[in-house]
Amino acid sequence: MRLFSPPKHPVLSLAVQAALFDGDPQERSQFQVLVRHFLDRFFTNETTSSDGETKARALQIAYAIALPGLCVAIYLFPPYHYPGGRPFWLQISDHYFYVMYSFVAIGAITIFVWDFFFPDLLDVFVLSTLSIQRQTLFWARVSAVVLFLGIFLLGANALGSLFFPASADLPSLARHFFAHLVAVTMSGAFIAAFFLALQGSLLTLLGERISRTISPFLQGLSVTGLLTMLLIFPIVSRFLEALLSSGGREVQYFPPFWFLGIYERLLRGSSTLPVFATLARTGWIATAFMIAMASLFYPFAYRSRMRHVVEGADPRNTQNRILIPLTSVLHKTLLRIPQRRAIFHFISQTLLRTPRYRVYLTMYGGGGMALVIAGVVMLKLGDGHISLVFSPDGLRAAIPIIAFWTIAGLRAAFLGPADRKVNWIFRVINGKPGWDESTATRWWVLLWALILTLGSVTLIHAIAPPGFNGWSNTGVQVFVGISLCLLLTDAFFLNVKMVPFTGARPASTTNLAFVLIQYFGLFPPLVLLTLGLEDWLLQGLGHLLIVAALVVGAHFELLRRHRRIVTDFLGLIEVDEEEEEFPQRLGLRY
Repeated sequence: MRLFSPPKHPVLSLAVQAALFDGDPQERSQFQVLVRHFLDRFFTNETTSSDGETKARALQIAYAIALPGLCVAIYLFPPYHYPGGRPFWLQISDHYFYVMYSFVAIGAITIFVWDFFFPDLLDVFVLSTLSIQRQTLFWARVSAVVLFLGIFLLGANALGSLFFPASADLPSLARHFFAHLVAVTMSGAFIAAFFLALQGSLLTLLGERISRTISPFLQGLSVTGLLTMLLIFPIVSRFLEALLSSGGREVQYFPPFWFLGIYERLLRGSSTLPVFATLARTGWIATAFMIAMASLFYPFAYRSRMRHVVEGADPRNTQNRILIPLTSVLHKTLLRIPQRRAIFHFISQTLLRTPRYRVYLTMYGGGGMALVIAGVVMLKLGDGHISLVFSPDGLRAAIPIIAFWTIAGLRAAFLGPADRKVNWIFRVINGKPGWDESTATRWWVLLWALILTLGSVTLIHAIAPPGFNGWSNTGVQVFVGISLCLLLTDAFFLNVKMVPFTGARPASTTNLAFVLIQYFGLFPPLVLLTLGLEDWLLQGLGHLLIVAALVVGAHFELLRRHRRIVTDFLGLIEVDEEEEEFPQRLGLRY
């Protein structure tokens, strides 16, 4: 009988279903839709995502930013519960870490999305043509910027603000929580407002063209400075008492100390040290001033960017005249084959014109420079004041650090799928990428690795202490730098068989274990081995000749293996999804 009973949920037409609802749910206003759109643009763009990886990347970034505050709080739980409690200046060091971490994390995020604070082509040629008032567009973008920075400011500090006061278990938990939350929030708000004001002033005072030219250098310097603060924290924390007690100008002009002063002033009240009261007053004034400057320059910069997008960029010759002699020599020697010239210049132009890679190289290069500076610079306490000195071991370690960091970073950039659209052009002309394409890629990497590594040798010997210089030391470091660049290029690109920037990433979530093994498993042993090898090479010319023979032999063996890998790849007949879709869709996404 159940077969003949009426259905529990009858099929209704769309008109009947629409009539069932007396009123539509409240629709979002035009302003709300625009805010959601602009906020989504911070996460969905060619800089932050590729091939639909937005959600995975956003989650990875959120985890990476939020976890340090929690991990440090858990690590500090036992010291705060030892008999006698944690010493006063060690507590100050803990507070300094949290305000400094908020400063660095929010500053790095602001630099990463530097280009998305202001209008782009979509705003001008799509949204501006709709029935949307200009004021609505402007305030929607301002709201999205504030929400975006607020989300990351909250995410970076929420776990630390909750767990660190609980772990410290000071007499007034509520006061500690309030002081911690206010200090880290002010620290992040200051640096975000600083970079927003900086970009706004550049666009307003210098114009779009000059601003776009110098922005990458400012971004690189800013990332270097921020990450250097983070990496030298163990050194600074040891001298924190001496620094703050000295009353020097470096203390008064170092922004993280301002917010450390706010932390201590709110936590301990009038009983805090006088230096913290002075720093706290500076922090309040500086934050208010920077927010005012960002609010002042942003409307003018917004208008300048809108006008530039409408009018378009001025046509100009992008060829670098300084590199013309080098390019001419390369064309007559290494790049005589057309395929090699094409790949070589394709790499150079893609890195310069693609925002994704400009930002990547800026952030990655700044991280490398910060790592070098943190290893080279040391603080020395003497005669009642602190001075900066250069570590001889740190100067020697800079050579393998720069060589490894450059080649590993370029390989990661080349494997990204930012320009898969051009893959079909290379395949139509030459088929699968072969020996000439891979050779041009390795030569491009080797050339720039040598330029940066040997340039660093020159700079190191210009700033090194007197006992560090000498023809023997210089010659050994040049030899080690060339050898490292040659062998690391061969090793990192041994299995790379594609044209740079045209490959497909196999999964949306890269296995971070292999990345960590590369940087934490191979990187430190390489640096230590290089330092030991330099001492051994300085003992005699025979040692140098032995290592040179080994380097040449290893290079030709890796070259032979790479040629065999490329030959086997060209001989394969693959019928998979990518091969089948090539003639129909040319590898393009739709």
